[in-house]
Amino acid sequence: VQLQASGGGFVQAGGSLRLSCAASGFTLAYYAIGWFRQAPGKEREGVSCTSSRGGSAYYADSVQGRFTISRDNAKNTVYLQMNSLKPEDTAVYFCAADIRNHYGAGYYCAHGMEYWGNGTLVTVSS
Repeated sequence: VQLQASGGGFVQAGGSLRLSCAASGFTLAYYAIGWFRQAPGKEREGVSCTSSRGGSAYYADSVQGRFTISRDNAKNTVYLQMNSLKPEDTAVYFCAADIRNHYGAGYYCAHGMEYWGNGTLVTVSS
């Protein structure tokens, strides 16, 4: 099971970025997926998570209305579209997946997931 995140970079406040997370070694469609972030000196935060069973995705209050999680099962890839970026969004972003699919989306963001990808750095300047 491997997850490879990409798409981070440097952007000015108000700008947009799209993060991608390519999965290999397993079929992403059967897994809950999520994006997490960790800023320097802060704890890891669950940004957005969703199960494979459909239903509403979970978003942290800090990103609600600005970020959108999605998946392309044909490409075995997860995305995080980030709009209206703010300096406080600066962090290393990680994608994650979990085969345990009986929890709600919020549970995964609160408790973490089984498999983790590498991080990709997002820096938002003011």
